[in-house]
Amino acid sequence: MPEPDRYTQGETPDHPPLSPEERRRMIRASLLRPMNLTVPVIGVGIFAITLLWWLPPLTAITYAAVVFLSFRDNSFQERVLRGRAVRQLPNSPASENSEVPPERRVHWLPRGETRQRVEAALAIYQKVVTAIEESDDVTRTVLGDAVPKLQAVAGHLVDVAHNREQTAEALEDVRLHAATSNPEREKDLGRLEEELRAADAEISGMMDSLLNLRARVVRISIESEGSARAAAGDLNRDLDEMNLRLDALGTTFSSPDEP
Repeated sequence: MPEPDRYTQGETPDHPPLSPEERRRMIRASLLRPMNLTVPVIGVGIFAITLLWWLPPLTAITYAAVVFLSFRDNSFQERVLRGRAVRQLPNSPASENSEVPPERRVHWLPRGETRQRVEAALAIYQKVVTAIEESDDVTRTVLGDAVPKLQAVAGHLVDVAHNREQTAEALEDVRLHAATSNPEREKDLGRLEEELRAADAEISGMMDSLLNLRARVVRISIESEGSARAAAGDLNRDLDEMNLRLDALGTTFSSPDEP
């Protein structure tokens, strides 16, 4: 776990600042939240009957207050920004952090190349999810299962990155402080180095994989419904394969203390 001074100003592990796009989505969702819209509807209805002059400003103030509270509501924020809850796969490391989205957990990584690559991949992941959510009804219907699978991919990717960093730190520590050569230990270290290379390759390739997914979502959105359903089926199968591969990679990492 990184030390507090590794965070940029204004960030915390649980509540990093929202990006401009996330703020816009939250404002729009808060303004259009059905529970909030009942306030101006009721206010206008009562004003039309009573014509009390103080009702419009009171209604406006009340509506602004409930919109602000919705914007600050963490549970509502998670539903808007992260979508539906993702069912965690058995024995998945993500199940331990299921309540913390990957966009926040990535800030727990130490600053460096791994964190930069994961952050770049998560930025593309968000664009893929947004492209699905803002598409037409047919596209959203045929890709209804893709969003939770994409969320699982993002969670597994961050898990792999955390395991990679912990293992790299343990390897460096052992090689730095080992006073004598030990054949069994060298065998273990060699195996962990292979796992590190596999993790680096998967993390590096994730940006291309997500970019391809984004292009496929755009293609599905302009195809006929029959073709879109077939393409969506292929996309969902590829997402299942990505999740299984990332989950398997995450669980093959040995304990950082094993060497």
